Amino acid sequence: MLAALGAVAVAEDGTPLPPGGTALARCARIDGGVDGLPEIIAATDVTNPLLGQHGAAATFGPQKGADPAAVERLEAGLARWADVLAAWREPVADEDGAGAAGGLGAAILALGGARASGAGLVRSATGLDAAVAGAGLVITGEGSLDWQSLRGKLVTGVAEAAAERGVPCLALAGQASVGRTRAAAVGISEVHAVAEHAGSVAAAMADPAGTLADLAEHVARQWR
Repeated sequence: MLAALGAVAVAEDGTPLPPGGTALARCARIDGGVDGLPEIIAATDVTNPLLGQHGAAATFGPQKGADPAAVERLEAGLARWADVLAAWREPVADEDGAGAAGGLGAAILALGGARASGAGLVRSATGLDAAVAGAGLVITGEGSLDWQSLRGKLVTGVAEAAAERGVPCLALAGQASVGRTRAAAVGISEVHAVAEHAGSVAAAMADPAGTLADLAEHVARQWR
């Protein structure tokens, strides 16, 4: 993102770094600047810092297929990147949301941007509250409904809007590892997983649209 705006991460010899998080370990500085930007708001549903146990590499790397060794390399790259950003503008690595989107949040914060709840912004922009007020049932969804889903992601924002008005909310997910009690705590009345309905993750992935549609029909029959 910074490179597209004219601020290019370069190695010691001034060569622009190639794409990829591990390349950041060789970052010496940022060449160029970014001026005249309008107000930037990072709409993020996660509050993770850039580094550490709850940072971008440790939290999101494994979700995207990074093994422990890759996570270690990514963490080293982001640690160097944090130093470069601090020298370029100001320290942002420990700020809430700095680790969002693999560290994109840190770049936005370094540019002077502010962080806001992504779920809250979508809720406001779409008129969700007004829609829920006239509904008898709310249905939301998530790829993998897990502990992270309950920490401010959009599915939680939808469920909270429904709960505030006493409207039941169902969550349809690819797979789910959240129990009924934890789901109910954020306003989700029921959780239904495509993988469980199809019999396995492999079966669900073989026909994602079909198995989701079949699950939705199955759940709808129960709510007629």
